Amino acid sequence: MGSAKLGGRVFVIEDDADTREMLGKVLEMEGYQVTSVGDGEDALRRLRAEPPPRVILLDLMMPGMDGWEFREEQRRDPSLARIPIVVLSADDGVERKAAALGVSGYLRKPVDLDTLIETVSRYF
Repeated sequence: MGSAKLGGRVFVIEDDADTREMLGKVLEMEGYQVTSVGDGEDALRRLRAEPPPRVILLDLMMPGMDGWEFREEQRRDPSLARIPIVVLSADDGVERKAAALGVSGYLRKPVDLDTLIETVSRYF
């Protein structure tokens, strides 16, 4: 584990259990601490109760509170508003959607693992 990866974690918000598990395992193998949740409401509860992560990987299409609603709530909460967001989406328009949400970046699903690792490393 590199020292750059100490002192922070990656927060994954993804409703698909297989994708969530894969992302978590890959990032943990790279030495990152990972917290994973399946929906926006659970994410907000956890984020408000725990130290902030270095970056949030956010799926847009989720039942209940989707990524758009999560981002709206995150921006309203001063304790969460500055946490960088990287959007995850299979949508061909993900770049445009990420820009509309004012997030730090995006990853297209299926996620290329090298691109995932490179993207997350920017926040550590």
